Amino acid sequence: MVHQFIEKAENLNVGYFDQDDHFHDECGVFGVFSPDSRENVANYIYYGLFALQHRGQESAGMAINDGGKIAVHKDVGMVADVFTDRILKEARGSIGIGHVRYATTGAGGPVNAQPLSVNMRNCHIALAHNGNLVNHEALREMLEDSGVVFQTSIDTEAMVNIFARGLRHGLVESIQRMVEIIKGAYALVITTEDKLIGVRDPFGLRPLVIGKKGADYFLASESCALDAVGATLVRDVEPGEIIIVGRDGVETYGQKHWVGKRSCIFEQIYFARPDSIMEGRSVYLARHMAGRILARESAVEADVVIGVPDSGLPAAIGYAEESGIPYGIGLIKNKYSGRTFISPTQALREQGVRLKLNPLRETIRDKRVVVIDDSIVRGTTSKRLVNTLRDGGAKAVHFRVSSPPVKHTCHFGIDTPERRELIASKKSVEEIRELIGADTLAFLSLEGLNLSAGGGDAFCRACFDGVYPMAVPVLDD
Repeated sequence: MVHQFIEKAENLNVGYFDQDDHFHDECGVFGVFSPDSRENVANYIYYGLFALQHRGQESAGMAINDGGKIAVHKDVGMVADVFTDRILKEARGSIGIGHVRYATTGAGGPVNAQPLSVNMRNCHIALAHNGNLVNHEALREMLEDSGVVFQTSIDTEAMVNIFARGLRHGLVESIQRMVEIIKGAYALVITTEDKLIGVRDPFGLRPLVIGKKGADYFLASESCALDAVGATLVRDVEPGEIIIVGRDGVETYGQKHWVGKRSCIFEQIYFARPDSIMEGRSVYLARHMAGRILARESAVEADVVIGVPDSGLPAAIGYAEESGIPYGIGLIKNKYSGRTFISPTQALREQGVRLKLNPLRETIRDKRVVVIDDSIVRGTTSKRLVNTLRDGGAKAVHFRVSSPPVKHTCHFGIDTPERRELIASKKSVEEIRELIGADTLAFLSLEGLNLSAGGGDAFCRACFDGVYPMAVPVLDD
């Protein structure tokens, strides 16, 4: 049966409809277990999700477990808007999970917000998910054929149903059976009865860490969320590992089949907060090193190095230090400008871009400027950025990118365009340079990226080299 699901999944046609010119954040998950039944963990979840807000701004939710009875509160909007003081004060429970969402599978709206909960005959469960299942449609079809009625359009609901159906075999067995069936990238936090559970996919594509504060345990997408609640990072959850936290402590289980680490390298480049630790490595230092290597690979004579806020700044500092060219703040980001791609007309979208990033003329006027960005997707934002710098008085604009050219679509929870919309899949570096209007253009090499991230083969780099860790749907070029 598992092979039938995979065969169906390979024929899926997954579409990405986001029209912005950057990769978009995935989702963030958070979980907490307190052995003190009097503890109210809602505040922990609130602060944890607030720290993970960069991973998803569409909706937020939490499920609080009070002696096996789970109350879910979720809605569209930011964490601070969804969870009012009244909601946090009224919440009761010593176990809980939370989620912030950026949609990659399924539409938006409150119905698709997470966590999802299921009432069963003998228990109540809730589950939240970061990632993407590539065989979601096949799983959904199978479950619908067996009588399941879906309430949402997200792949998380298929996982909840598969997990719930298998519970008659026992908690660990039900998770292991689910992992055999589902295919893709995922980090899960689950609460059922008196347990907090964490599950990471067999390749470790999506991040998940475990932390501790006193007797309380935490699960989170990034270690910055542990910092927000005063917890200490214990370690990363291993690929394929099942973490079960209960009153007797922490139990860990593996999968029945082969697992191997292929963590998403774009977490290091862009998605994770720079103050997070991932796979035992500082995200800031990885980006800083990428900038230093980029300077070695693509030196140029210039007067100032600037970074594109926020993810381009550590690489820009590294580039400046390695090259000896002074670092300066050349672009000011308005963090309250909203997302430009939702504007209804091109004129308004362009105005939105100017609101987002404004040149600091005192830094760039009459200067040869090296500008560092984390990636180029379609090229439209890069072109506007070059124009912005020239309008601000830059004498020359040397564009440097702290990652290799993005040539392939991600299928594992990062919202990327179809391959035909990725500029690097169709154009050479010189053609891209001409399109964006830069004086020079250079990308970090794949070898340089591997070195900055810590080396080895423990990363998925499919968006750069097209080598996926598993079979994926074939998209039209």
